Amino acid sequence: MAKIAAERRFAWFLVLPAVILVILVVFVPLVYSFYISLTNLHLLKANQVRFVGFENYTKLPKDPVFWRALLNTVIFVSLAVNIEFLLGLGLAHLIFATTRGKEVVRTAIMAPMMFAPVLVGFQFKWFFNDQVGLVNNLLYFLTGRYHIIPWLIEYPTNLLCILIAEIWMSTPFMVIVFLAGLVSLPVEPFEAALVDGASGWQRFRHITLPLLGPFIYIAMVIRSLDLGRAYDLVRIMTGGGPANRSQMIWTYTYRLAIENNKFGLGTAASFVSVAISFFFVVYLFTQLLRSRREVY
Repeated sequence: MAKIAAERRFAWFLVLPAVILVILVVFVPLVYSFYISLTNLHLLKANQVRFVGFENYTKLPKDPVFWRALLNTVIFVSLAVNIEFLLGLGLAHLIFATTRGKEVVRTAIMAPMMFAPVLVGFQFKWFFNDQVGLVNNLLYFLTGRYHIIPWLIEYPTNLLCILIAEIWMSTPFMVIVFLAGLVSLPVEPFEAALVDGASGWQRFRHITLPLLGPFIYIAMVIRSLDLGRAYDLVRIMTGGGPANRSQMIWTYTYRLAIENNKFGLGTAASFVSVAISFFFVVYLFTQLLRSRREVY
């Protein structure tokens, strides 16, 4: 017993530096930022800060721009994560079934992940430019008529353009995670199902998909939390405009905190985005538990 207790103390001693680092890097800034959201901090009136409680959180629902940004964010996150999931799973299956050149395809499909979101934003902003953009020129080539379509101005095409850029940039991450999951799956359940006469869809629905549950959960959680990077795409491609039509909660937070100098109110808006991400994580975790129960 004494030896076990000594080993436990030694284990805690090894873990302690990591725990301290996480507290300093994650929890302390998080608690401090939450405190800021409970104040009326204005960047141009930093000497007049006072505690206002949850007043900032009650102000946000009174702003119609907040509701537009919130709706756009929920639609964008829902579509982006689910479309990336479907495309990633399909492409991972195709690559897994490929017998030749699998390594080359796997390497090539990771290319979009190598670009910074800012560069992707500029790239797709040029693609969808209404005057010299690649898309309108391609339509002219195909139809023989010049189409001046304001992709980045009209709603909801501006959200669609941002969504396309996000899907192009982030789907390879899903592919890599799902491909790793497919490679690690045991072959015995598939062989038994094949002997029992199960079809390809039945094997996928009742064996592959449940066994991939942990990989699906990890991939979708990371993507849900990582979608804050879409701030770069929105900021570069549309800036949240025109008339706040493509405003997301991230750009709305930036406008409040930096452009309008209302740092306390902007911090409160940022915690709303954290709540949205937390909702997606909880939902995905419940789906993972359900799929695990189906397997066992």
